[in-house]
Amino acid sequence: MDEGISQVTLEEIEESLCKIGEIKAARVVASSFGSIEEIHVLALPTKPPKQLVRDIESLIMARFGIEIDHKKISIAQLGEDVVEKGSPSLHPRARIDGIQTQVHGVSATVTVHLDFEGRAIDGSASGPASQTGRLRLVAQATIDAVEKYLDHELSFALEDVAVCKLGGEQVAVSCMVLVTTLGEQAFAGSALVRQNENDSIVRATLDAVNRRLGFLTTA
Repeated sequence: MDEGISQVTLEEIEESLCKIGEIKAARVVASSFGSIEEIHVLALPTKPPKQLVRDIESLIMARFGIEIDHKKISIAQLGEDVVEKGSPSLHPRARIDGIQTQVHGVSATVTVHLDFEGRAIDGSASGPASQTGRLRLVAQATIDAVEKYLDHELSFALEDVAVCKLGGEQVAVSCMVLVTTLGEQAFAGSALVRQNENDSIVRATLDAVNRRLGFLTTA
């Protein structure tokens, strides 16, 4: 039987699991008695499932002192095309080729042009033309481009975006969640405002996405 997990939180275990290179999302389910009943992970297909299960067992035992029955671990792997286009060893760089905003009355459409090392992808989003609304559209258009790059293997939802002052610097911050069949995981990214707010929002959003993908960098 698993040891109780009263001394740690499920979130701590999930965060630790996501530090394993292949794992992109994790969900730990506990019983009412405080034992781990199920562990579900979404992973890249760069390591055999049996090896990944052993890594999960070893990590949880070494860090939390909890013994896990391998039968309680479920592995769901992404398609090979995600690895081919975005392997961590390749470190693809996303270059910002342009950001366009079109305003039609009270509505606006933002298009973000990204170049993933020779693969040009446009992302777009439409919505209210308010100042805050346009910032959100920039982030949403960036997410749209990244999802297209990944052939919609992963789905992201924007939580919030803002430009704030920290010390003597203006900083763009983007917060989002990765939506999977295992649930949602939140993460955030940031970028100093150097050229303009829109450019920094794109960079902050890519930084947020990179918190989970672990391979996307910005040129």
